[in-house]
Amino acid sequence: MPSAPGPATRAVHETFRRCRSNRRKLVRGAPFNRPKPKFAANISTFYKEAPLIKRYRIAQQVGFRAVECQFPYDISADTLGKAKIDSGMEHVLISSHPGDLTKGELGFAAIPGCEAQFLSSLKTSIRYAKALDCKKIHIMAGITGPERNAAMEETYVSNLTMAAHLLEKEGIVGLIKPLCKEVQPGYFLNSYSQAVGYLEQIEQNAQSKNIRLLLDVFHLQMISGNLQYNISNLLSHAGYVQIAQAPHKNEPGAPGEID
Repeated sequence: MPSAPGPATRAVHETFRRCRSNRRKLVRGAPFNRPKPKFAANISTFYKEAPLIKRYRIAQQVGFRAVECQFPYDISADTLGKAKIDSGMEHVLISSHPGDLTKGELGFAAIPGCEAQFLSSLKTSIRYAKALDCKKIHIMAGITGPERNAAMEETYVSNLTMAAHLLEKEGIVGLIKPLCKEVQPGYFLNSYSQAVGYLEQIEQNAQSKNIRLLLDVFHLQMISGNLQYNISNLLSHAGYVQIAQAPHKNEPGAPGEID
């Protein structure tokens, strides 16, 4: 017999139930004409009382049909792929290999002199994505400190231009996401206007739209606010959307800044 779900899992179940019941209202009231949303459980943050490979099945039992996760690299790609297949779930998103988290690394895309590490981490990420039949990778920019400079920006655009071609050959879309300073101080990409500017440069250089925006509503609220206006302006650049409540990154529907 499976064990009874813990409080955290029950909270996720209730959130998913509310999201499903409110889906038509959300789409009807949105400032854009889009298909009905397809929800994916983030198994990096959901169901943490269970090992990662068991969270596919838990998400499936709740009613999700898809999952995402951040850094699955502590488990072999083959083991994860089998867990995903056995659950019947779709795995829609992973984040690129960050490097050594214990050393404060969070990707290499914008760090001059780390081009080899960037390429190596990207190839590892592609290997995992293929094992999971996952079609989207969030490419981590890296920790560069409080100030950006021209060398960092040139490195970032160059690395992502290369990534656009490499990922396109594999049938995978690359995503970039600004992170707010409250969550990740010193992260290179911390502005949505900045992200759009880089996307335009990458598209021009690569002659490809294979690098897209990961539109995270939590980070957008923390960085810019004015969600309705900003979402309307950013959706044409988006390849994926994430939702969480601000300012504490609770589940959608929890008390907070986002209605």
